[in-house]
Amino acid sequence: MFIHYLDLSWRSLKRTPLVSFLMILAIAIGIGVTMTSLSVYHMMSMDPIPSKSDKLFMVQLETMDEGEDWWTSDTMPRQLTFKDSENLQFAKQGLRQAAMVKTGFAVHLNNPDFKPLLRPTRATGRDFFEMFNVPFLYGSAWSEQLAQDGAPVVVIGDELNQQLFGGGNNVGKTIYLDDDTYEIVGILAPWKLASKFYDLNNGSFRDTEQVYIPFSLVRIKHLESWGNNNGWKHEDIQTHQNKLDSEILWLQFWVELPDASSVAMYKTFLKNYIAEQQKVGRFNRNEPRSIIRNVKQWLEYNEVVSEDNKILVGLSFMFLAVCLANILGLLLAKFMRRAPEIGVRRALGASKTQVFAQHMVEVSVLGLLGGVLGIVIAQIGLIGIRQADRDYEMLAVMDPTMLLSAPMIAISACILAGLYPAWLVCKTNPAIYLKSQ
Repeated sequence: MFIHYLDLSWRSLKRTPLVSFLMILAIAIGIGVTMTSLSVYHMMSMDPIPSKSDKLFMVQLETMDEGEDWWTSDTMPRQLTFKDSENLQFAKQGLRQAAMVKTGFAVHLNNPDFKPLLRPTRATGRDFFEMFNVPFLYGSAWSEQLAQDGAPVVVIGDELNQQLFGGGNNVGKTIYLDDDTYEIVGILAPWKLASKFYDLNNGSFRDTEQVYIPFSLVRIKHLESWGNNNGWKHEDIQTHQNKLDSEILWLQFWVELPDASSVAMYKTFLKNYIAEQQKVGRFNRNEPRSIIRNVKQWLEYNEVVSEDNKILVGLSFMFLAVCLANILGLLLAKFMRRAPEIGVRRALGASKTQVFAQHMVEVSVLGLLGGVLGIVIAQIGLIGIRQADRDYEMLAVMDPTMLLSAPMIAISACILAGLYPAWLVCKTNPAIYLKSQ
């Protein structure tokens, strides 16, 4: 019977091609606009590392003195000082930990025929790669001994490897970062994240870095931050060492804690750490706090998915509702014009349920066709977003979930719009049309 209803639906669409096209186009436009905003929202709110998001924690310490929080309503800084990051790194109280900061270099091969590439760089601990499931194509992270020795070693991404050498295994070769030579110890496979959760200070949806060096080189080579630097009191910063010893907030610190007991132990450790720092004149507040937030909590705390994005999704669904209101009017006109035909069918024995089911199949076919065309319109919209803002390159895409959702939403919306017209035509009194015949 379902196949018969499909055949009747197709015949009905061909009998009124203009009206059918207008309804399909209205559905498609509504779905296209809705899926464009919904796809971006879906990618923004996606868990960037689902296998470990409940085990990775960002550390926050309430470092400023009492009364020095006039500059913000939230007294929990989003970054740490260098000395706190270094102390927590050396303490090794988590399963893995990684202090990190964004810096940068001109990357080149000391070849006059090669134009240097200005690339952001992440100075971090070797645990960074295992903590964040960073895939290696060749080689591996530097050893702990190399980091302690301040060895000039580097891990590069596949994209930079292609630009410098044309691809291949180039572990062991050297590159220049500014004027210094660095030995390549590892080359990463392509690594993309839905959001750059480990450092939200410089763009939540920027690409991951293509250059990684040991955190110890920040001190040894006097590396400067290419990210945010926040201070809460006046300090006379004349040298790099002054900055390392200062209360300037410019680094991030993540720790991996595999279970609830390790989380509790780490919170106790941070409380004791603050108490020790108070003895040397820091954390001069009444009960300074320390907070650790897992990946999802950190994204929510930083409002990575803003209210504007949520409002945009709501407005797109309202636009879809307007499209459905127009479709409802067209369906009413179309179905009621077929009232005589339905009256004859009813007189020949068709039940109200059969007539209703036939019309529901017809509006479902309309929804399916509109949903498929809506995917095409949504793809055009997403291409436009990617062209307009490179930061949305990873976000303005439709994953399989969204591709399947588009026709499902379209079919559901059309069924909703077709309920009243189908119910109305089912109430047709066969006797009226038999007399007229």
